[in-house]
Amino acid sequence: MPATLFKLAITAVTETTVLTKPAVERYFYNFDPQHLDQGTLTIPANAFVDDQGNQVDSITLVQEDNGYYLLFINGVLQQDDLFTVAEDEVEVGDASDIEDGAPIVLVVNNFNPEAQSQTTVNT
Repeated sequence: MPATLFKLAITAVTETTVLTKPAVERYFYNFDPQHLDQGTLTIPANAFVDDQGNQVDSITLVQEDNGYYLLFINGVLQQDDLFTVAEDEVEVGDASDIEDGAPIVLVVNNFNPEAQSQTTVNT
């Protein structure tokens, strides 16, 4: 009788659940020309208010490779290279044409993802 190759019969099913869990914070400010110096707008953190209208002490920073900023000036989304964010201030370059009182909104979005996988193996 010739040799027979016996193979192991296995089936496996993996179910994965991923939650992105964004943590979004918004900071609001109305343009004040006293924060403008030679075309650069430097907004101190305590000039912003949060969603409840409370003055903030510091700005939440994005987690490296896991978050992003959005900056809106007078309702218009700005390019990333136009501004920098630090815990104590936001600096906006080329800001000399902003109208007095124009609303400026900084959105900080960090992700706190969670993932779970369960594999069922049948032999």
